[in-house]
Amino acid sequence: MAAISPATATTAASLSLPQLSSSSSSLSSPFSLSFKTAAVGSRCVRCGVRSLENQSGHRSLDFLSNGDPISLINPNSSSSPISMSASASESGSKCSKRVCLFHSDETRDLAERIVAQSDCIELRSINWKKLSKADDSFDFVLTDSNFQMKFDDGFPNLFIQNAQGIRGQHVAFLASFSSPAVIFEQLSVIYALPKLFVSSFTLVLPFFPTGTSERMEDEGDVATAFTLARILSNIPASRGGPTSLVTFDIHALQERFYFGDTILPCFESGIPLLKNRLQALPDSDNISIAFPDDGAWKRFHKQLQHYPTIVCNKVRMGDKRIVRIKEGDAEGRHVVIVDDLVQSGGTLIECQKVLAAHGAAKISAYVTHGIFPKSSWKRFKLDTKGDPAEGFSYFWITDSCGLTVKEVMNKPPFEVLSLAVQGVPDPSSDVRDPRAAPARDLFLVRDSIRQLASDDQGAPDQATKDVHDPIEATRSIPARVPFVSSSRFNSFGGPIQQSSKVKR
Repeated sequence: MAAISPATATTAASLSLPQLSSSSSSLSSPFSLSFKTAAVGSRCVRCGVRSLENQSGHRSLDFLSNGDPISLINPNSSSSPISMSASASESGSKCSKRVCLFHSDETRDLAERIVAQSDCIELRSINWKKLSKADDSFDFVLTDSNFQMKFDDGFPNLFIQNAQGIRGQHVAFLASFSSPAVIFEQLSVIYALPKLFVSSFTLVLPFFPTGTSERMEDEGDVATAFTLARILSNIPASRGGPTSLVTFDIHALQERFYFGDTILPCFESGIPLLKNRLQALPDSDNISIAFPDDGAWKRFHKQLQHYPTIVCNKVRMGDKRIVRIKEGDAEGRHVVIVDDLVQSGGTLIECQKVLAAHGAAKISAYVTHGIFPKSSWKRFKLDTKGDPAEGFSYFWITDSCGLTVKEVMNKPPFEVLSLAVQGVPDPSSDVRDPRAAPARDLFLVRDSIRQLASDDQGAPDQATKDVHDPIEATRSIPARVPFVSSSRFNSFGGPIQQSSKVKR
């Protein structure tokens, strides 16, 4: 037991210190110290070792949260104080609700970045059942040194680890529908998770893949965007109510009405990441935003209204695209072309050519979703000669499409802006550039998961802490009323509301 010297006159405590050894290699991991104070009661402080030097018995540790320092006296060495700092308000606080985050194989990296941003999100995984390689009744695929099993007919045999352990927990799934081949296996898991008696379920689908097939031009055309929306609308309800769906920069505004009343879609945008990246450029005061067509202008101009804008007009003549500048001036400017997604890249390249012909000094591009089928990203070259007609200065994409990220990583002009990243601007600062994104917008996926999955109207965690019987749990926990906070804003500048049916 070690005595504690109070940092303030009202604080006095005693605690049991873990044994510290200069030869231990595990001290880099955070550990907890529990102590009692007369003023605030019991607290649990998480701290990590900063240094451990065997010189004059000096040891130094850092708390994971900053605050007033408290001094600990090691009874084994009266001359070896341990310096720590802790926050009286945060040291004993513990996340009242934790979110279990599952992910697909393609979104593993993004999921890990999300978890790194919050102590309240716990990473979980979906695994194939593992069998012996000697079992010749199954077809094995070697991935990441593990034999992943699927049946002879090609359908997967999926397994959710520790399924009973997520009872009463808030659960989220980070999906990637990059191809029809992976949609079925993920839908199987998505439909299964809400039925495991979880408190709430949130589906994060950064890219809605069929968004470009949203309308009919001829009788017989199938709007697959509507098909996928209806499939997602039939995800089973969890104990807390309908599923929350988070997606980024969906292609067409009207697609919000494709979802039924049994799902709560939340539409976010990656534009805040772009705005803050632009502020970090040395020529941030010389930026103009170009939209390749009227649709892109309608989608994004309100979020980028503090920048001079250029609107292009796109005309398709057979297989050719003719792009003209409809309004705006590119002369001498660093022009950034903004759109929601890119596939072959033909439109962006035509915009690049016409903007360069009108005197743009630099040309860059941003899209939330870099799809690039058949490695079409190779068409975009880096401007190394100061000639914007020959290449791009920057090409920003988000990590909504995991396969693309792996292909373009560290290949200029491409630069990945992660949807999981935390914003740099200080929200308490009184002086902010109006073109910078609000700090609340920069938590993106992380805060979407935490707010939608851990809404205050959800069932209390304490009520399910020690309850393993679903029938018993329902007696003590009120049903959750479906709710989306009106303080959140969608990618179109308006408040998020529950979708409603419209006359067709």
